[in-house]
Amino acid sequence: MPVPTTSCLNAARHRVRRVVLTALGGTCLACSMAAGPVTAEEAAKPLLNAPVSPVPPLFDQADIDNATAALDGIVESAMKRTGVPGVAVGVVYKDKVIYAKGFGVREVGKPGKIDPDTVFLLASVSKPIASTVVAKLVGDGVVKWDDPARTHNPAFALNDPYVSEHATIADLLSHRSGLHTGAGDLLEDLGFDRAYILSHIDQQPLDPFRTSYHYSNFGYTSGGIAAAAAAGKSWEELADEALFVPAGMATASYRHADYLAHADRAHIHRRLPDGTWDALYDRNADPQAPAGGASASLNDVLRFLRLQLANGTLDGKEIIDADALAAPRAPQVIPGSPRSVASRTGFYGFGWNVGYDDHGRVRVSHSGAFELGTATNIVFLPGEDVGVVTLTNGQPIGVAEAIGESLLDVATNGRQTVDWVGFLGQVFEQMAAAEAPEVDYTKVPANPSPARDLTSYAGSYGNGYYGPLDVSLADGGLSMTMGPEGAPTMFALSHFDGDTFSFETVGENANGLAGAIFTVGEDGKASKVVLDYYDRTGLGTFVRE
Repeated sequence: MPVPTTSCLNAARHRVRRVVLTALGGTCLACSMAAGPVTAEEAAKPLLNAPVSPVPPLFDQADIDNATAALDGIVESAMKRTGVPGVAVGVVYKDKVIYAKGFGVREVGKPGKIDPDTVFLLASVSKPIASTVVAKLVGDGVVKWDDPARTHNPAFALNDPYVSEHATIADLLSHRSGLHTGAGDLLEDLGFDRAYILSHIDQQPLDPFRTSYHYSNFGYTSGGIAAAAAAGKSWEELADEALFVPAGMATASYRHADYLAHADRAHIHRRLPDGTWDALYDRNADPQAPAGGASASLNDVLRFLRLQLANGTLDGKEIIDADALAAPRAPQVIPGSPRSVASRTGFYGFGWNVGYDDHGRVRVSHSGAFELGTATNIVFLPGEDVGVVTLTNGQPIGVAEAIGESLLDVATNGRQTVDWVGFLGQVFEQMAAAEAPEVDYTKVPANPSPARDLTSYAGSYGNGYYGPLDVSLADGGLSMTMGPEGAPTMFALSHFDGDTFSFETVGENANGLAGAIFTVGEDGKASKVVLDYYDRTGLGTFVRE
């Protein structure tokens, strides 16, 4: 799921600004103008070249020391207020890890503690890692950002011949292909693999090519897979060879099996209605690996952060060409209009959110979120040579972002000036509310129309996108199965009203009860059924076979 960018969130800060008169070296402009006319000797002096960074660093060592000293309290307070089970936080400053610490437990009710070597699911923090992998290929001359994906992966196709031919790796990694947010995600929830999903997203409708932005996991995955094909490797092999091994990221992987193999791993947790947390699920994101399937320890993500801040160099060795690495962190597309007159425009690069804070400093960031129980965040200020990584094993409620924001707030202002946990918690609650289903199937009508004889609905139905749907009658009730052959998902159907039944949605994108709306013909048999949850882009109609 997409999450608020830290560049956009800065608009909420109500803080004292530190005024820096960069061009005048701190001299009052009015006083300078009143000092009298410029002499001929002064006028003859050559103009200075523009500085490399238009905004010089505001932080010094004392600012950073003050902020990191506050981190223990910031994290402990956030955990106490929210109950999130485990957190790992690290800070890099001037190419050194100056803070790396774990808090809480790997799994509720069990004694294992979080430490800097605990492996977390990274969710969409996988995206900037993936664009760094692709940058390695760009630097080595294997691919170019503007290579059409189909040049390297002839199987790539979207729902428009022109877009299929012309969509580049850059288009896919910046979410400007026209694919809608969530395209392919529901197939993943049903258990379909990467090959099936990528071979069916050409049925998804498109918005205008290169003029629309939609955060698309499988669009992003398509870009990564095209780059891997150019290198003649699987995505997982490419990531190992291009980044993880040379960067010494020993725990990092795009294989879910590798995450499961670690004894020291953070189990994912959902927050229950009573406010407690439980490790109810696993989340295998292998189908969308470049977009969301990475796992790693805090220590290894901090190595990745050092690589970013040092422009491709780590421990004195160039891992990624600096020019190739610069493109993902440059603005490529505007995700949308500013949300209010108080907010500023943010941008998206290739797997990075790029923006500017109240002081004009460039901010580069990305969050990761699995509703089944993971929330992560990485944010850095290149001009300050500082960055923060926060990994949590709880569903996204704003804690990961709040910790990073709080650290930078204290470094900038000497104290925390905004209740980031409270503020971002409200933002995430609003996002969750916005995703509620349009029809509330928990509210059965007071006088529902009766269902027909249940045999009217039983049978086999077909759909070119989701595959077959079987509706069966057993023990006096209906159920349906759908999903990949050999491992389908079964849903119990409960009568709602007339020819409409309800079922419980499953997977990462589940949002409660949804509807199965049957259409019955003159022969008394249902001719089709629309599953409204799966019909978001008009692909949810199943026709009797």
